[in-house]
Amino acid sequence: MSLSHAVVWIDHQEAHVIQFNADTHENSTITTKSKHGHIHQKAGILTGHHQVSSEVYLHEVVEAVAGANEILIVGPGVAKLELIKHINQHDVKISNKVVGVETVDHPTDGQLLAYAKKYFLRVDNLRPL
Repeated sequence: MSLSHAVVWIDHQEAHVIQFNADTHENSTITTKSKHGHIHQKAGILTGHHQVSSEVYLHEVVEAVAGANEILIVGPGVAKLELIKHINQHDVKISNKVVGVETVDHPTDGQLLAYAKKYFLRVDNLRPL
């Protein structure tokens, strides 16, 4: 059975990937192998830096969703944008499958699946017949 949709919730430490169709879904979690702690920019401090996701980690996430026809990427911070940049630079075939990038805090996998199903329903309704 083909799972045509995928949603990725990503931050700098882990990615939750759910592939699904109307009847079933499969969950997986990918964690970074990086030993760096969480680094973020604080308001008003010029010396702060954002942690950058490793290319290996981002590539593992891309491989996890490569079979999907449509991909939604979500997350609380800049990791989702780093994933999009990685896809556009290294996995151009996948870039055409990305239908949206949204800011989403820290949902459970169940909440993430419900959000993605509602999102894809809305996207599918906007497509011309």
